Order: sequence, then C-alpha cells, then structure tokens
Amino acid sequence: MFHQVLLLCLAVLMLALPNSASAEWRLSDICPAGFRPDQGRCYLQSLYGNYASLQNSGVGGLKTGLPPLREGFTPQQIDLGRLMFFDPLLSGDGTLACSSCHQPSKGFADGRGVSVGINGQLAHRSAPSLWNVGFLKRLFWDARASSLEAQMEGPLYSPVEMGNSRDNLLKSLQQSDHYPSLFKQAYGDSIISLDRIYTAITAFEASLVSLNSRYDLYANGVHEVLNSDEIEGMNVFRSFVARCAECHTPPAFTNQQIAVLGTPEPDGQPLDSGAQGVSGDASQRGGFKVPTLRNIELSAPYMHSGRFKTLRETVAFYTGGRGHAVPAGEKLSLHWHIWEPNLSDRELDLLVAFLKTLTDESFMPQLPSAVPSGLKAVGVTASTMSNLDAEH
Repeated sequence: MFHQVLLLCLAVLMLALPNSASAEWRLSDICPAGFRPDQGRCYLQSLYGNYASLQNSGVGGLKTGLPPLREGFTPQQIDLGRLMFFDPLLSGDGTLACSSCHQPSKGFADGRGVSVGINGQLAHRSAPSLWNVGFLKRLFWDARASSLEAQMEGPLYSPVEMGNSRDNLLKSLQQSDHYPSLFKQAYGDSIISLDRIYTAITAFEASLVSLNSRYDLYANGVHEVLNSDEIEGMNVFRSFVARCAECHTPPAFTNQQIAVLGTPEPDGQPLDSGAQGVSGDASQRGGFKVPTLRNIELSAPYMHSGRFKTLRETVAFYTGGRGHAVPAGEKLSLHWHIWEPNLSDRELDLLVAFLKTLTDESFMPQLPSAVPSGLKAVGVTASTMSNLDAEH
C-alpha cells in the first residue's frame, strides 16, 4: 500500500513539473536598450540624431549625423530574431548558429582569420563584426549584398558555412514545438515563411547598436573622458597626413565604399580578387568594403583574411609605402589615400590608443540561456554570463 501511494504521489508530481516540450515561450514586448517605442515599433534614440547629415558636416567632424538605420521593427520581431540567431536549428546539421561566427564575446565576430563552417570546412574570408550593421548599405567584404535580408542567405545556404537549404530550414522551424507559436506572437499568425525568418533576424541584427563609447561622450561634449594621448591619436586619425577619417568617417566610422588597399594575403594564399569577383570591374581587383571601426578592439584579427593579429600591425601597414605588399605581377588600382604618410612609432601608438576609445558594449543584448529548439544555445560563454536571460 505504501509503495502504491508513493508511486501515485510521484505521478502527480511529474504532471505538475513543466517539460521542455510544453513550457511556453513568450517574446518580449519591450524595445531593446537604446530604442524607444512608437505605436508598437522600436526606433533608435541617439544624440547623433540632433546633428547634420554626413553630406553637410565635413570629413572627420565630431558632430556629424548617422546614416539611416534599419528600424521600425516590433519588439516581438526583434526578440524572435534574437532566439533564432543563437539557435543551431538553423544550420543543416544542428551544430551551427549565426552566433557561431558572430560571437558576442568577440565583438560579434569570431576571432579567426577565416571562419569555420559545417563539418569543419573553412570559409573564404573573416567574419565581420555585426555591431552597427543596421547602418550599412553594403554587406559582405565584397559588398555583394545590399540588405541584411539578402546577406543572410549567404551563410545560411553556403555548403561551407551553415550548410542548410530553404526547404529544410522551413521544415525544421515548422515542425518544432515552439517556433509556430513564436511566429504567431511576432506576426499575428503561425505561418513560417522565409521572408518572416529573414525579417526577424534582420530586426535583431539592426538592434546591435554601439554609440556610447568614450569617443561618443567626447563628441557630445564630455571632453574629460579622453586622456591626452587619446585626443592626440584622434587628431592623427583626422589629419590630412594619416587620412584615416576620409574612409572611416565618423560617427559610423565607415564611408561604406570599396577601397583597394593592397593588403597582403596570408602566407601562401593567392590574391583575393575581392569586389572584382562581383562587379567584373578590373579597377576593383583586390578591393573590399571599408569596415566600421566601432568595437574594433574586440574583433581581431583584422582585414578580410585576418592577416594582421593586432591593431598595431594594422595601422603600421598604412605607413609602409604605397603598394609595398602588392604581389609581383599584380597591378592594382590602389585607393588614392594609400600613400606614404611616414607616421612615427609614437603616432602609430597614438592611433591605437584612439581606436580603443571606440569600444562600447553597453547595449549588449540579453543572451538566451536556452533556445526554442531545445538544442544548446551557441556563442554564449562565461564572459557573457551577466547578459544571460534569467528565464524564457
């Protein structure tokens, strides 16, 4: 009799416990940090909104306006995208997520010269940081995509990256225990389509805004936050000798254009044709999109192939002489600002000091401790534990 009562109590207790298949997931109805709600949608709040446009403010000026941001998504769309971003269900074999190559602890890059994809295959170039990606109008190093939605089709379906297919991606999400309900919360019904997947991930990526660095405080009038070396480094950066700001234009710290720099490839690797491979334009051979310098301290190694391990190596390249690293037999149309500024070691150190003032992770998103597929969330490490969701 005692054993029967004990078994009955255990059965009742088991019924009372939630399990992963039945626990309800709820999307956030609150806009991410840095965004204000307006009629159910989220819009960026920034002091840069008070300043003139880039076209009217001059190169390298402090009080310049930002490019337009992809915004106006609902909190639920952003949160759905956040969960999918970290969920390996989106890869062909359930082992990789977007966050595999865009890790929060590494500046939303991955710390590799070239990324590692499905079955350990190597990608062709390094993974760029996603901080402030919502301001960019050209994506990929070779600028072949003009929207975040178009960009994400590359890694999702590349056989050397996430290795998925459109049909399998839809099937995996449609047959999951939780995603139909989450899509209903985000879109009003449980239909899961490719467009909705892309929109949600775009919404999350566009919320990764970094505009609260010490440089930003300085630019907005709090001058004591930078020390004398950092201010001197900023002046080198903006000077007509170094000319850094002419391509890395504040406050986005990119002019979003293609530049042919003549940077060296890793030892033994042939020249990457870069943008020429997309446009067919010989003048763009070896050309790549100018990256943002926001959080650049966090996203080593540098350049399209991760050729330089440190910021100091990277800035030193620009003073090595025009075309000094171009392989024999190559005639590249080097960008006009690549010349011989002959910066001193002291000036190079000052540049590095200034670049580190662009570091800001104050709007790091909440990182999921679990994802709706039940698989292990990818890219959530001990160094980012303070940003973990407490619960779903």
